[in-house]
Amino acid sequence: MPMPAVVEGALLQCSFGLAPASLNVLPTSRVMVEGRPAATIACVEILNVPTFGMCSSLANPEVASATAAALGVLTPMPCVPTLMPWAPGSPTTLIGGTPALVAGSVCECAHGGVIEILFPGTTRTLE
Repeated sequence: MPMPAVVEGALLQCSFGLAPASLNVLPTSRVMVEGRPAATIACVEILNVPTFGMCSSLANPEVASATAAALGVLTPMPCVPTLMPWAPGSPTTLIGGTPALVAGSVCECAHGGVIEILFPGTTRTLE
């Protein structure tokens, strides 16, 4: 079943993040969907996926250290996502040789968080 395409400004949320974030897509591929640059499964930390505010994952060394210093009281620290590529992406649509990013794809952070697409940024275009 076709899924909505994901574009610049899509709303994202991390399972360990405090706040949602907007996806940044550079218009390098020159593929536009509903007037915005289309995203692929490739991901560059901070450039494409900005911070989610504060991180509460104990797998994050900064959170673990701050929590230990607070005698075991969970102490969130600033989020700096360390990401894997989005999966699964589009099985049929490629942008510059890379699968297009579609709603329903997820991205995992090295600190254990799962990043989901809350709103893909498109409403009419399916991959």
